[in-house]
Amino acid sequence: MLDLVLASAHHLAAFALFGILMAQASAIRPDLDTVAIRRLMRLDMAYGLTAALLLIVGFARASLAAKGWDYYAANLAFWAKIGVFAGIGLLSVRPSVAFRRWRSPAGAGATELVTVRRCIQTEIALFTLLPILAAAMARGFGTL
Repeated sequence: MLDLVLASAHHLAAFALFGILMAQASAIRPDLDTVAIRRLMRLDMAYGLTAALLLIVGFARASLAAKGWDYYAANLAFWAKIGVFAGIGLLSVRPSVAFRRWRSPAGAGATELVTVRRCIQTEIALFTLLPILAAAMARGFGTL
C-alpha cells in the first residue's frame, strides 16, 4: 500500500509542477501589470514548494517503496532523471529572481521578458525528458 501511495503522490506532484510551469509560461506577456507580477510570484512560490514535495516524495519512494534504494542507486536512468531535474531547478532561478525584481517601479524590460520566457520554455522542454527517463528506469534500462 505504501508503494501505491508514494507512486500516486509522486505522479500528482509531477503533473502539478508541469501545470504550474505551463501557467507561468502563459502568464508572461509584454503588458505585465502589478496584479500579473503578483500572480507570477505566487505561481513561482507554488512551483518551488511543489518541486520540493516532488523531491521528498521521490526520494521516499526510492528508499521506502517496492524496489528499494539499491535498485535506483545502481540505475543510470535514475541519475539522469535527477540530473535533468537539477538542471530544471537551476534554470528556474533566473525567472524567480526576475519576478521579484519586476515588483520595482522599473518593472520588466522587453529583453528580460524574452530571456525569462526562454528559460521557462527550456524548463518545459527538459521536463518532457522526465517521464521518458522514468519509464526507462522502471523497465530496468540503465541498470549497471
